[in-house]
Amino acid sequence: MLTPTEAAKLIVEHCAPLPPERRPLKEALDLVLAEDVASPIDLPAWDNSAMDGYAVRAADVAGATRERGATLRVIETVPAGGFPERTVTPGTATRIFTGAPLPAGADSVIRQEDTEGRPEDGVTVFDDRDAGHNIRRRGEDIRRGDMVLAAGGALGPAQLGVLASIAHATPLVHRAPRVAFLGSGDEIVDLDRAGEILAGRKVATSNSYTLFGLIRRAGGIPLDAGIAGDSRESLREHLARAADADLLVTTAGVSVGEHDFVREVLTELGYDMKLWRVRMRPGAPLGFGTLAGRPWIGLPGNPVSTMVTFELFVRPAIRRLLGHPLPFRRAVAACTAEPIRLGPPLRHFLRAVVQPEGPAGGLTARLTGPQGSGILTSMARANALLIVPEDRPDVPAGTTLQAIVLDDPQHVALPPF
Repeated sequence: MLTPTEAAKLIVEHCAPLPPERRPLKEALDLVLAEDVASPIDLPAWDNSAMDGYAVRAADVAGATRERGATLRVIETVPAGGFPERTVTPGTATRIFTGAPLPAGADSVIRQEDTEGRPEDGVTVFDDRDAGHNIRRRGEDIRRGDMVLAAGGALGPAQLGVLASIAHATPLVHRAPRVAFLGSGDEIVDLDRAGEILAGRKVATSNSYTLFGLIRRAGGIPLDAGIAGDSRESLREHLARAADADLLVTTAGVSVGEHDFVREVLTELGYDMKLWRVRMRPGAPLGFGTLAGRPWIGLPGNPVSTMVTFELFVRPAIRRLLGHPLPFRRAVAACTAEPIRLGPPLRHFLRAVVQPEGPAGGLTARLTGPQGSGILTSMARANALLIVPEDRPDVPAGTTLQAIVLDDPQHVALPPF
C-alpha cells in the first residue's frame, strides 16, 4: 500500500490540464488562463480627473483660502466620455467630471466642494489642498506591453474586469473537466424511492448529492451516471454513461467483498490499474487507474470516507485538469484541545473544527464527535481535517498537528499530508 502522499502524487502526475479553448469573458469565470496576457494599451489611456471639479494650474490657486479666494474664468466643460478642446492658461479653469481627460495646461483638479460660483460666471477656489492632486496619470495602472495576467492564474471577478478593460474579450482558458460519478450497491437508491428509505428497506444515495456538490465546488462539471447494481452487467451499463467524461469517479465496490466488481470490470474495459489501497483511515480502499489517458478514481462507499478521499485525491485531480499549478490545499499548524486515542498505525484524517483561540490567536483543533466512517454529520460539523501521523496512536491535549482547512483558498504544489 502507498502512503497518502505517494498516492496523491501518483494521481496528480497522471492528470494533465485539459486542452485550452477561447471563451467569452462571461463564460470564463473561475477557469484558468492558458496564456500570458499583455496589454495593447496604456490604462488609463490618458491623464484624467479623479474628481468632479475644476482642472486648473496649481500656481493659480496657491494660497487660496476662504478669505482670499482665487477666481478663475471657466473656458469649457468636459464630461466623462468627452475630450477637452481648449488649453488651460493662467487665470482659467475647465469644469471637469470624474474620468474625463485632463486638458492641456492643467496640473490639478480642485474638488467641487472647495469652490463657489457658476461656470458661466467664473469659479472661486477657496482651498488649495488639491493643488497638484486628483489626477490619474496615463498608464499608472497598466503600461502598454505589460503582462497583466499570467498563464496558470484563475479568472476571478477582478481578473475578468482587467481583461475587459484592455478589450481582451476571449481569453484562452482550460475548459472545466466533465466529472462523471457513479455509485453502486443493490441497497442504494435515489430519493424518488423515499418511502423505502424511510421504511428502512433501502439506503439513500447520500454520496451522489455529496459528490455533486464537491465536484461543482472544485470547479468540475458533475455528470451523474446513476447507481449501478451489484452485478457486472449493471456496472458496465452505467459505466457506458460516463464514456465522454474527462474524469470518472466511482464510490463503493472497491473493497474485497463478493459483490465488489469495480476493479474487475474496469480491468476488462482496458483500464491500467495503478493503485488499489492506501495506508490511511478513513479511506484505505482507494483505486486509481487510466484508460487512454482518462483517469479513474475509485472512492470507498462510506460517506465520510468518500468526502475525505475526495478532498485529498479527487479535488487536486480536478484542479490539475483545470490547469491550476497548485492543486493541493496547504496544511496549517493547530493545537489539539483534547487527548486523542487511535487504533491501527495508519495516517488518520480526523474531522475537526479549527479556529483561533486565546490572545495570541493560535489555531486550536477540536474533534466534531465520533469519527466513524459512516457518521456523515462528523463532516457536516467540520471545517478541517486534522492529520495524525501513523506513529502517534496517542495524542495528548496541547499537541501541535497539521490540519487542512476545508475552505482555505491557499494552495500548494505538493501534498502536505
